[in-house]
Amino acid sequence: MAGIMTVELRGLRFFGEHGMYAEEKKVGNEFEVDVLISYQAPEVPITRIEDTVNYVEVYRIVAAELSDRKQLLETCAMRICDDLLPVFPRIKKAFISIRKTTPPITNFTGSVGVSYTREY
Repeated sequence: MAGIMTVELRGLRFFGEHGMYAEEKKVGNEFEVDVLISYQAPEVPITRIEDTVNYVEVYRIVAAELSDRKQLLETCAMRICDDLLPVFPRIKKAFISIRKTTPPITNFTGSVGVSYTREY
């Protein structure tokens, strides 16, 4: 019996001007993204890229979405999920995590972010 395969892209880094505040739009910020995409694996070994989720194409989808300025990271995560299904109709679930590594919060250390899971 076939199982569930998960393709993972972790620690993707982007620079962008996402955010609600004028400072964020002016100076930008670093973002780190994790993407996990699950699909029903075939019962035979996967030997062709067409039979899996091509992580190069996933990266392109994420990069395109992160290059378009948005006020909220929630919007970015949801739109990435919107963009995945037409390209990879076999996926069953996507998990997106986006972190802002240097948020404009006085005396704050750490990161802030959102995680979004969509089941198809």
